[in-house]
Amino acid sequence: MKSKVFHISPTGQIETLYSEELPLFALGTTTITRASNIEFNNTEQLWEVKINDRILFSDASRARCIDWEHRYFNRVLMAK
Repeated sequence: MKSKVFHISPTGQIETLYSEELPLFALGTTTITRASNIEFNNTEQLWEVKINDRILFSDASRARCIDWEHRYFNRVLMAK
């Protein structure tokens, strides 16, 4: 399992990257919101990590895009 970062607000709300490796549903009501999209760019022949149609990272490997996405959002959560 990759390392997980959790942000717990003063009201008890937990923010983290979703993974089926952890039983988040056992903690109570779960709301899942997509933070980004990883899409293949047919013209560029690259996978792209996008937020609101803005490309944050691209690579020929989808796995590297997923890894980059996890590191990026873990940093965002750690900064909260």
